Amino acid sequence: MAEHSSSHSHSGGIDDHRATYEGFLKGSVVLTIICIFVLVALVSFSFGHSWSVFLGFAGLIAGVLGVLIDVKTGGKRWTVSLVLLVLFGLITAINVA
Repeated sequence: MAEHSSSHSHSGGIDDHRATYEGFLKGSVVLTIICIFVLVALVSFSFGHSWSVFLGFAGLIAGVLGVLIDVKTGGKRWTVSLVLLVLFGLITAINVA
């Protein structure tokens, strides 16, 4: 049977849970942003007129690098990733139109 004693500190367990939860949220944001980059690249591959393959791969590489930069800097605002995503989306929209 499990022994229950009041001598153990419960604050360490909560801190571990909080760190795990924050890591889960950060990983979810990273995965979501990378998935959106992949979707924009697929649009570029399918419907782009000129340089579509180069544009798609360049956007994917820039997007992954932007996400890595945001993760290394703390990942609170995700500004580099989101700015690159908007630029990649606009360039792809211009190339598709």
